[in-house]
Amino acid sequence: MKKFFFAFPLTALLSISVPSCVPAQTSPALSHPQVHSLKITILSTMLADDGIGEWGFAALVEADGHKILFDTGARPNTVLENARELKIDLSDVQDVILSHFHDDHTTGLMTLRREFSKSNPKALSRVHVADGIFLERRGHNPNPMIQMKKDYEATGGVFVVHDKPEELFPGIWLTGPVPRAYPEKNYPAGTEVNIGTAWVEDTVPDDQSLVFNTSRGLVLLSGCGHSGIINTLQFARGFLRPAPVDAAIGGFHLFAANDQQLAWTASKLKEYQTARVLGAHCTGIESVYRLRELLGLTRQTCLVGTIGAVYDLNSGITTGPIAR
Repeated sequence: MKKFFFAFPLTALLSISVPSCVPAQTSPALSHPQVHSLKITILSTMLADDGIGEWGFAALVEADGHKILFDTGARPNTVLENARELKIDLSDVQDVILSHFHDDHTTGLMTLRREFSKSNPKALSRVHVADGIFLERRGHNPNPMIQMKKDYEATGGVFVVHDKPEELFPGIWLTGPVPRAYPEKNYPAGTEVNIGTAWVEDTVPDDQSLVFNTSRGLVLLSGCGHSGIINTLQFARGFLRPAPVDAAIGGFHLFAANDQQLAWTASKLKEYQTARVLGAHCTGIESVYRLRELLGLTRQTCLVGTIGAVYDLNSGITTGPIAR
């Protein structure tokens, strides 16, 4: 997962119009339920003051009494050990989101399911994935989910496949596959996917994110953002509401972006009135700092995510001392 590319000029992007695959933004502002309490804690990312850092991502969501584990890290034990060190209990979490098939987001699933099902058979027993996650791949990124599906279902767990946006709980939306309105080609090169009739370039069509509808605006939680942070927000603002973005959290695959690409991304984030950014995993440290500058944010509102970093709807972002 080391070869990544971006293939679009800024001038071309500025002239692109949104195709009809993106739903019209016609929903009244109050037509959907809102989340009133929201806390997101990072359990897997590269930077760590305490715990184990790795090239991967995972986060625990606590929202209006619901708990969701978003991604499961790159190594079998990372999330398990980090949760223990942070004194976070995952035994009462039933729902898991896998943002896409890559092993740096999925490897910890079996360890966590086996460990916590000992005390609670329902622990981590339902995994939400996007359509396409079980397709055969070849090349740079073979698909670990094909075997994992068999192993996981053997424990009594179930996969729920989503091919469109779904409201998992009031105000908590899973995007499902994201239309690529803009050519944000921030996905790995060198992999092909079998679509049944042919092998084609793997654009990671199963990439999905969580979106929270809150009184402060929309909150985005992303694993890698292979669909593109702007594509994902554009889509969410269409099927939910064209609200300001209170926070964008997680991995956004901007570590290899050049200044022109970051400038375009920042211009769209500014258009969406993005107030806070917690960039972890593949976002890139330098890219977070550039976004902070371009968006006019501060060291309190745009930070690099660390193990144990927290976004709270009411109190904002806290992260480890090394990233402050």
